[in-house]
Amino acid sequence: MSPVASPPSLWHAVGLVPPSLDRLLNRMAPTTLPALDAVALLNRIDTKFLLTGSQLIEILPRLAQEYLVLDVQGRRMHQYRTLYFDTPELDLYRMHNTSLAVRHKVRSRAYIDSGLSFIEIKSKTPTRRTIKHRLATPELVTDLTPDASAFVMANLGPIGESLQPTLSNDFLRITLMDRRQSERLTLDLNIQFDCDGRTAVLPGIVIAELKQGHARQRSAFATAMQMSKIGPSSVSKYCTGVKLLVSDIEHEASAKMLASIEKLTRAQSDDRLPFDFDRAAARPS
Repeated sequence: MSPVASPPSLWHAVGLVPPSLDRLLNRMAPTTLPALDAVALLNRIDTKFLLTGSQLIEILPRLAQEYLVLDVQGRRMHQYRTLYFDTPELDLYRMHNTSLAVRHKVRSRAYIDSGLSFIEIKSKTPTRRTIKHRLATPELVTDLTPDASAFVMANLGPIGESLQPTLSNDFLRITLMDRRQSERLTLDLNIQFDCDGRTAVLPGIVIAELKQGHARQRSAFATAMQMSKIGPSSVSKYCTGVKLLVSDIEHEASAKMLASIEKLTRAQSDDRLPFDFDRAAARPS
């Protein structure tokens, strides 16, 4: 598999961000990367939600008094580029579709606006804790360097020897931090996947991830989700991209996740031309 290597522009093929979202973010008080680093939460509880862009615009004003928005050089939506690594047999993907004790993702991620890049290993334990290890790199790593390989092997063992680039993923991220500095909230939109010359997009879909040190701690966002009758969702960007773009692998365990995304996509498209979910997952890049 050969992911696309060149990053798209900030407002890429998925579409422009609504001006109303820009206006809402500009009304929120800002925070900085150093302040956000104090709430790194590399060992945490993650809770994910799926919502539409329209729902996000409706909910954001309720959060303005509780959260600060990350501002980097005047930008409050930031471009991320991720390249996932897996074995030729997609063993890490298969782990996410089984009941194995610990599941892992290995990725190189470039934080375009801040100029930072890391190799990251993200592990999920049976107790729902997410543990992240990362190694700073000069740029997005498209092939594992000796240093990156040693880092992966030290954390994953022998499986790290066979990892190769599998899937690339681009999105815009809004990052919020609550004023008590106890949680982070990321909102990912304009999500695009590339693999083997094919592109899949999730138009109008937002993946929200609430990151907390402890389960059941008070959260204004979780309360807003409850009031909007939006429940948690077991969604993974990597698994979604593989499901949409890789045909020769079992996807039964991902069917529920994709059905939820398709339902939201169709709801977001009601006032526009009919949206063909299958064609969106198969257009050439």
